[in-house]
Amino acid sequence: MDVVASFNYYLNLPVLEAIGVVTALLYVIFAAKGSIWCWPMALVSTLVYTAIFYDVYLWMDSLLQVYYFAMAIIGWLNWNRAKQQQTNDLPIVSYTGCFHLKAVALLALVSLALGWLMASYTPTDFPYIDAATTVFAVFGTYLVVKRVLENWLYWVVIDLVSIFIYIEKDLQPTALLFVFYTVFAGYGFFQWFKMYKSQANLALSSTRTAV
Repeated sequence: MDVVASFNYYLNLPVLEAIGVVTALLYVIFAAKGSIWCWPMALVSTLVYTAIFYDVYLWMDSLLQVYYFAMAIIGWLNWNRAKQQQTNDLPIVSYTGCFHLKAVALLALVSLALGWLMASYTPTDFPYIDAATTVFAVFGTYLVVKRVLENWLYWVVIDLVSIFIYIEKDLQPTALLFVFYTVFAGYGFFQWFKMYKSQANLALSSTRTAV
């Protein structure tokens, strides 16, 4: 696709996909900053991409969007409740490397089983890759809701794999969106890491003051 063709493609981008791209991008930007406004953006983008992915036979991705929608509501309520009960946001936490190794092993097994089912009984494309990105994204979203620092490392890998899928399905705007997702996942990790260290230092200072 040359420069002129690329320009015309994005100029004539379907309205539905354009809305999905913009709101999904706003979601990851707000999430990286730890802003509760990420969740309203997620509600809109998930509705849009449920329809888009179903239409191009990425059924696991379509089903994943339904899960995202539910988790966006839970995340919004969870973060908002923390703001009302505390003077700051829900604290960022970090899980051990051992926990993540066990989680990855279990998720990989689930992905293989689900991929086999999709390959055997549905017309979906890229069944094993689609299943893996879906399974890991489900877990990654749970970590975002719980404000677990390492969630961003999962998203870096998930987003990189997703870029390949969307290019193959001729969803160039969505593929480009996931390029930005990958960059912002790295940015989000370092932003949350700074907030996590700040929380730890504040807690240590408070402990020393109390003593």
